[in-house]
Amino acid sequence: MMSTTTVTVRLPKELKAKMMNYKSHIDWNDEIRQFISKRIKQLEKEEALRRIRKKLESIPPAPAGTAARLVREDRDRH
Repeated sequence: MMSTTTVTVRLPKELKAKMMNYKSHIDWNDEIRQFISKRIKQLEKEEALRRIRKKLESIPPAPAGTAARLVREDRDRH
């Protein structure tokens, strides 16, 4: 079983009242958990992209004509 912890969020009273209007339709705990989980995954992907871009910046560019030469070599093999 997954260990859990409690997070408290302060909301304006008006927002809380509107949430209560939909309490029978929406499991707000689950809704908030899903939102946080999706947001964390998004942030992790963004961080991974930043790390990849940083590594790519350190790689020197290929000499001019390399792509054309490699495509030509591949086509000639088939």
